[in-house]
Amino acid sequence: MSVAANPLFSVDPAQALRQTLLHGLQNGRWAPGERLPTERELCERYGVGRSALRRVLREFKASGFIEQTVGSGTYVAERVRERLPPRPSAASAISPAELMEARLLFEPLLVDLIVSKATAADFEALEECCRQGEAAPTLAEFEHWDGALHQRLAEATHNAFFVSVFQLATEARERGEWGLLKQKSVTPERRARYQQEHRALVQALKQRDADTARQRLAEHLANVRLNLLGRV
Repeated sequence: MSVAANPLFSVDPAQALRQTLLHGLQNGRWAPGERLPTERELCERYGVGRSALRRVLREFKASGFIEQTVGSGTYVAERVRERLPPRPSAASAISPAELMEARLLFEPLLVDLIVSKATAADFEALEECCRQGEAAPTLAEFEHWDGALHQRLAEATHNAFFVSVFQLATEARERGEWGLLKQKSVTPERRARYQQEHRALVQALKQRDADTARQRLAEHLANVRLNLLGRV
C-alpha cells in the first residue's frame, strides 16, 4: 500500500523530507561540494514523490544550501554552513537506528522500578494512552499517543533521571526522519499489532509481573525496529 493510499498517513511528506535533509546538512552527512544522491535515489530512500522532492530542492537552492548543474546533479553549496539555521538540539544528531538501539537497551531497565513504584494514577495514565492511540484517526495522532505511552512508562518509575533521558528520546522521535520511516513502515495491520502489544505490556505491569512485562516490552521494541529499519 502506498503512502498516498493509506488514510492513516497525515504527515506532510515535503515537510518531513525538508527536516530530514536539513538535519543531514547540519550534521555534516553531506560535506560542502559533495554531490547529493539522485532524485530517484532520494525518492526511494525517503518514500516521497518526485514533486515533493523537487519542491524541497527548489527551496534549498533558493536558500543557498545547494547548487544544481544540468546534466551533472545536485551539490551541497560550498558556503552552506554560513547559511544553515542553527542546529536545534542534541536530539537532531540521533538517527532512528541509534534511537532504537538505545531504546532496546534502556526501556526494559525501567520495568523493575515501574513494578515497584507505579501508582494507580500511573496505570490509569498508561491505559489512557492506549485508549487514545486506539481511537486516533491518523498516523500522526497514533504516533503522538505511542510516544506519550512510552514517556509515561519513564514517568511511572518516579525517577527524575530516567524521565529526563526519555525526554531526549521523545525529541528524537519528533524529527522528520523518524516520521518518514514511520510512513513507510506502518500499515493498518502493524498499527493494530502495536496497539495489542501496548495493551499486553500495560496489563503485565498492572499485575506487577516484571518478567512478563520486560519480555513484552523487549518484543514490542524489536518488532518496531524490524518494521522500521528492516532488522532485529
